[in-house]
Amino acid sequence: MKEYPYWWDTVPELARPATPPASFTGLPARVDVAIVGAGYTGLAAARQCARAGASVVVLEREHVGWGASSRNGGQVLTGMKVDPAELVSRFGETGARRLFDLSLDAIDALERVIADEAIACDYQRTGHLQAAVKPSHFQAFRLEQALLARVFDHRVELVSREGQRAELGTDAYHGLLVDERSGALNPAKYAAGLASAARRAGATIAEHTAVDRLSRVVSTTGTGRWTVATSSGEGKVEIDAGDVLIATNGYTNGAAPALRRRFVPIGSYIIATEPLAAADAASILPRGRMAFDSKNFLYYWRLTADRRLLFGGRAEFARPTPDTTRRAASILREGLARVFPQVASAGIAYGWGGNVAFTRDQMPRAGRLGEAYYAGGYCGHGIAMATCLGTLIAHRMAGETIDHPLVDDRFAAIPLYDGRPWFLPLVGAYYRVRDWLE
Repeated sequence: MKEYPYWWDTVPELARPATPPASFTGLPARVDVAIVGAGYTGLAAARQCARAGASVVVLEREHVGWGASSRNGGQVLTGMKVDPAELVSRFGETGARRLFDLSLDAIDALERVIADEAIACDYQRTGHLQAAVKPSHFQAFRLEQALLARVFDHRVELVSREGQRAELGTDAYHGLLVDERSGALNPAKYAAGLASAARRAGATIAEHTAVDRLSRVVSTTGTGRWTVATSSGEGKVEIDAGDVLIATNGYTNGAAPALRRRFVPIGSYIIATEPLAAADAASILPRGRMAFDSKNFLYYWRLTADRRLLFGGRAEFARPTPDTTRRAASILREGLARVFPQVASAGIAYGWGGNVAFTRDQMPRAGRLGEAYYAGGYCGHGIAMATCLGTLIAHRMAGETIDHPLVDDRFAAIPLYDGRPWFLPLVGAYYRVRDWLE
């Protein structure tokens, strides 16, 4: 089993092992905007800032898309992590409708970027399905279908257990909710394409260049600028920047301690089979949709262009390491065999993990914290929303007024939290009990 993302082998420039280039060659000494992190957020922001005429450098400790942007399942989903009923409970019907519509707008914006930049990332509007783990969950789907129609003017279809084989090749579930609006892509190809678009716009992307320290310097005239201390194999270099955007999401470290107290990194893991026979692949997802189930500790799955089954979930709450990745791969393989016994004997070719960034209320955020800008906390719904918020925060950095409920400087730290999620075992136990009881 290869212990890195399957997607990396589909993008030649991400192939392993990577040899770090001479990253300080051509690194600018002074820029308008320094962006930390070359994932979707940082790359989308870099593209927009550079298109607006700013000088931009993106600083990436590893390679383009190394974090969640090339480790996710490639599911472009409608809605937020918070379900529609909870959105209404928190924000009222009008606020909930606006947030849900913004998730659809983010998908539209993603599609425009892909089309405008001619990014070959295998994007398709496949739709998604959610599988009911228990009969009571399917009854909850009926309530959600009615709520989505009444409040959100969004149509989804229900498929009973008796008819679900037309959509999903298993009897492990008790009916489906199908949403035609969602999509799918190859996440690593999208990250690479977005990086190319940012470079064409004029941004500099420095890979294998870590940011060690961010310091705000205010002159005697009251004008503030940033000193960005970086390091690579060649040594240390400081960059003078007018603005800084921290776009590190689930990989935020001690260089941004205030933001680290607001994002909780949670491990998510995926396995990928060897290519399946065409008949077996067609039996699993006859219509090629993105899929996930209704547990709190959910499984999610999809087919790739070369007919591999990707099967993922929160199999381990611990930070991804070789040991946790192997344990998670074993857990996921057992889950795959239960859900799809027809391919239980398929070889597992890849197993990997990555960090998903959660916020306390499970809503993404963008804004300014202190004097630094940030965007993140996508809670596993980041492909379209990261592209959207990265672009929006770039507009905000250019001085534009942004009317968006997720772009707001009010972002409280999590009490008793310093960036090390000591409470995750307790959270994990809580959700396991909920999955058992509900």
